[in-house]
Amino acid sequence: MSETTAIVMDQRNARQIERETRRNEKTAHKRLTSKGATIAAAIIAIFWSIPTFGLLVTSFRPGADSSSTGWWTVFVNPSFTLDNYFQALTAGGTSLTLGESFINSLAISIPATIIPIVVASLAAYAFAWIPFKGRNGLFIFVFALQIVPIQMALVPLLSMFSRGLTINDVTIFPGLALRDADHSFATVWIAHAIFALPLAIFMLHNFISEIPNEVIEAARVDGAGHGQVFFRIILPLAMPAIASFGIFQFLWVWNDLLVATIFAPDTSLPLTQTLNSLSGSWGDQWFLQSAGAFIAIIVPLIVFFALQRFFVRGLLAGATKG
Repeated sequence: MSETTAIVMDQRNARQIERETRRNEKTAHKRLTSKGATIAAAIIAIFWSIPTFGLLVTSFRPGADSSSTGWWTVFVNPSFTLDNYFQALTAGGTSLTLGESFINSLAISIPATIIPIVVASLAAYAFAWIPFKGRNGLFIFVFALQIVPIQMALVPLLSMFSRGLTINDVTIFPGLALRDADHSFATVWIAHAIFALPLAIFMLHNFISEIPNEVIEAARVDGAGHGQVFFRIILPLAMPAIASFGIFQFLWVWNDLLVATIFAPDTSLPLTQTLNSLSGSWGDQWFLQSAGAFIAIIVPLIVFFALQRFFVRGLLAGATKG
């Protein structure tokens, strides 16, 4: 067989493989898509969105109308006002207004997201690319910490924050004893960081460990140390995973009520605590709470849509290896 004939046959085989691949893709697309499933999903989405739409309408209705008639009557007798949002921002249910609590939530959520990302990225790099004794066992231990309920750690953390780390009645690290008067947000930041580290290390490790070994070895051959490899190679490549976890952590901290209620002082309560009390003692001002709820979701929506292009990529990378 001549060389020309072999080339022609290879081209024919390549075209045949391409046609078969396209045919398989079309078959898979037909099997995985169904008009009935699409219609059912659309119906479920509509019914799922009705309560949210009703809450949105209620947030713009006068309080008297919301107390006497259902939100659907707005289609017959439309009446809207922005006074609910003004009252929600200026008249909170606690000693803090919703506007002040909004600022507190930002002051809590941003550091409580950055701190675990910084610590977890360093730990993930160490687990993935720095060999040391007991590495696998320690990583399994960190991974297992994800199943520990938050409620189990609340009392030990409160004790640590009040009098430092004590072993056999001897204070080992008295500097851990934080006072709310001097560290209004420090206890909340540390608590959220501790609870987030196991998941953060797991997700970032799974992504970082998938980076080709040739890239790391090439950098080391060029004389790069661990610091240069981490900051110049690992961090830029791991941004999808970091952004993916950042979305999870920010939304978790922003929507948290338990941890902030326990560790934050009265002057530093977050948005969720004020929102919880916004409806009044008897729940007769729930229309203000509906307005406050939509104020509360502004920042999470901005964060999610700003980082959504990293979300799926980083999430899948963290789920395919472990």
